Amino acid sequence: MACGTVAAPLMMRIVASSIQIAVRAGRIIRDVMAKGDLGIVEKGKDDLQTEADRSAQRCIVASLTKLFPNVTIIGEEGATDLKVPDDWLISEVNTEFLERNSCPEPLKQIKESDLVIWVDPLDGTGEYTQGFLERVTVLIGIAVNDRAVGGVIHQPYFKDDKGQLGRTIWGVQGIGVGGFTPKQPPADRFIVTTTRSHSNAIVQAALDAISPDDVLKVGGAGYKVLQLLEGNAHAYVFASAGCKKWDTCAPEAVLEAHGGKLTDILGRHYRYNKDVSFPNTSGILGSAKGISHDELLGKLPDSVKQAMNKTQ
Repeated sequence: MACGTVAAPLMMRIVASSIQIAVRAGRIIRDVMAKGDLGIVEKGKDDLQTEADRSAQRCIVASLTKLFPNVTIIGEEGATDLKVPDDWLISEVNTEFLERNSCPEPLKQIKESDLVIWVDPLDGTGEYTQGFLERVTVLIGIAVNDRAVGGVIHQPYFKDDKGQLGRTIWGVQGIGVGGFTPKQPPADRFIVTTTRSHSNAIVQAALDAISPDDVLKVGGAGYKVLQLLEGNAHAYVFASAGCKKWDTCAPEAVLEAHGGKLTDILGRHYRYNKDVSFPNTSGILGSAKGISHDELLGKLPDSVKQAMNKTQ
């Protein structure tokens, strides 16, 4: 770790490290795709795992564990082999993040035991295997005492104006967001993003109640939240139990750091402590900055809320 960064508060060091680690995980994801053998394993119905999922998680968890040994880390792919190639162990931090931002007062005194890091090494595995590569994200979410407060979203296949691959977005409550330029959604129509492949009658009933002018059906919770941050959609509506904590911790933190909101279908924030169950059993409702979350909640019918009223 670079000289001088050790003095930075724990929260800032974790975010700065996670930015660099996510970039390395993104390179692993691209390398696996380039080799052509994805090593697909079917974990369950419509639930795939690839060599990229497994290797990216090993990189992320091994790096974070070495840097922050007393932080609880929960990854989508379960127990992780921490013996990884040397070039997968990332110890450097993003110095630009540390130099340009000050730690918010409420986060200055947190300890490693207060934290849980939720890792989705490859959000949008279905998109990855089907060639929708721009929708793939690496998600590292940081929770403090149950709440998502920091997050990193890396897009391995984002291409900038110069043709460079990869973009890393971050957000911390009390600081804001970085790594991109947020945009507001259009004022002349209302756009909702939702699932591409996991719809059902309740999901459709929620969408019908919102009455959007357009619906963006895409995969990956990270990519859906990016639609809200980049002005492509006003709301993220998913009245189903398909997502899990590692899908939403980082996106929730980034969206709320920018002034948006992400809750379940009943308007409750999910809890991200180490003892919670993994499924987000009560669905997802996200709203972009400047969009009334309460107004969206008010449009959802009681039948949808009752169907989603499950213990978190």
